[in-house]
Amino acid sequence: MSFKILHYLKPFMAIVPEIEQAEKKVPLKEKFLWTAITLFLFLVCSQIPLYGMRPASDSDPYYWSRVIMASNRGTLMELGISPIVTSGLVMQLLAGSKILDVDQNNKEEQALFNGVQKLFGMIIAVGQGAAYVLSGMYGDVADLGIINAVLIIVQLFFGGIIVMALDELLQKGYGLGSGISLFIATNICEQIVWKAFSPSTVGGAAGTQFEGAVIALFHLLITRGDKARALKEAFYRQNLPNVTNLLATIAVFVVVVYFQGFRVDVPLQNKRVRGAYGSYPIKLFYTSNMPIILQGALVSNFFFISQLIYKRFPGNPIFGILGVWTEHPSYPGQLIPTGVTAYYIPPPGGFSSFFADPLHGIIYVVFVLGSCALFSKTWIDVSGSSAADVARNLKDQGLVVRGHRDNNNTLKKTLNRYIPTAAAFGGLCIGALSISADFLGAIGSGTGILLAVTTIYQTYETLAKEQFELTGLFS
Repeated sequence: MSFKILHYLKPFMAIVPEIEQAEKKVPLKEKFLWTAITLFLFLVCSQIPLYGMRPASDSDPYYWSRVIMASNRGTLMELGISPIVTSGLVMQLLAGSKILDVDQNNKEEQALFNGVQKLFGMIIAVGQGAAYVLSGMYGDVADLGIINAVLIIVQLFFGGIIVMALDELLQKGYGLGSGISLFIATNICEQIVWKAFSPSTVGGAAGTQFEGAVIALFHLLITRGDKARALKEAFYRQNLPNVTNLLATIAVFVVVVYFQGFRVDVPLQNKRVRGAYGSYPIKLFYTSNMPIILQGALVSNFFFISQLIYKRFPGNPIFGILGVWTEHPSYPGQLIPTGVTAYYIPPPGGFSSFFADPLHGIIYVVFVLGSCALFSKTWIDVSGSSAADVARNLKDQGLVVRGHRDNNNTLKKTLNRYIPTAAAFGGLCIGALSISADFLGAIGSGTGILLAVTTIYQTYETLAKEQFELTGLFS
């Protein structure tokens, strides 16, 4: 597909909202301020309910993707980052596979490419909003009426526009890091903090208890006469966040941050400037959190399709191969997979569930490790971060491997020793960490914690770079 085809969409760029690139370097304090404002607006929008919807007791078919997509059901952030991520992935795949030939050195082509990506995201937001309404997520369309149905779609559309604008604000030099990643991390951290310190009370066989694990710990120690039994209940209570879950979450945070430091530095020198030396770092998590995002999106879409087909054809044995769904005993209206393919993809409930059904645990482990490694290996080829792409970019900057002549093959061969291995092995490690977090019962799921930690660490690196540049110590 020639890039000239996108020129036919140029007249539509007038309706695409755009934030101008910062003309001069924004001070670090202002970046902090803009980042804080952006996250505050996102959190506020994620609490504003949609006007015109009707209460629905049906299962949430998008339950499995809400952590990754930073969405909150029934609010202005219902779609979360889904439109912009979907459009970005599709355009990136088209450009990375050379189906859409884009000259990144041409500012006009790059601006048009980014504009079309945002336009595509706007179209996806309208399409997803219409699909949500027609599927009955906000009540039967006949009960909603045409006006309310259209109003809900408009609200979801503007919610998508708000996310795009906030993300672009940060990426145009006014804030720290990527808005999309920060929104995911914010959503996950919000869940972790809530489940640790929630003051809400929940009734059960053991009596009324606080939902938050930390508050429940102190409440049980104060109100129960048998302190040993109170501690045991606080650490191992079922169907509610407990202290063991919280400690597992902290442990996974520490391990992921530790693994972030693993890297190989390829020594480089500048052939244009004598004595100018440097290095190209190849991290263990070379593809960052992309493998777990893609794997999570794949699972979520599969669950969504399987659940809809099962609800439409509940007694069909052929369609039933995709999955059998039943209502969760503790959460009325929420469906969970209990049979066939969909049953073996989600994580077991813990080590006890693993030993009770080892086949489920083994299939889950193999699937997560294999898919993460495959997605990580594939992503470097379509995102322009393969050994050949990096070698080309470094050569254009006049950089060569230290101690070697100006030979592109030498640079490519050197990078090829590490990048494919780092991508595949890094994907395996990310998958293994996600599995460990799920087995330990970490709050927010293994996928969610990995996304949060990698995003926070990347933001920390960006902040450290800004501070070094500010003090003149970075070169």
